[in-house]
Amino acid sequence: SDGSVRGSWRYGYDGRDFLSFELGSKSFVAADDTAEVTRRLWEDENEVERRENYQGQVCPEWLRKYVGYG
Repeated sequence: SDGSVRGSWRYGYDGRDFLSFELGSKSFVAADDTAEVTRRLWEDENEVERRENYQGQVCPEWLRKYVGYG
């Protein structure tokens, strides 16, 4: 493995897509106008940096830990 991390985080409601976070582009993608309100709010609140840290650092660390358990 080259150590790179890829991934996305998806939010849905009542079986419908709502919002996703794409780690590669470091951006939220709104599924509709309603989700656009949340996207703007989260971008203003630095949620991008929190998601980037969680997906890029915390999750891979936990994955390595638990895979190591066998």
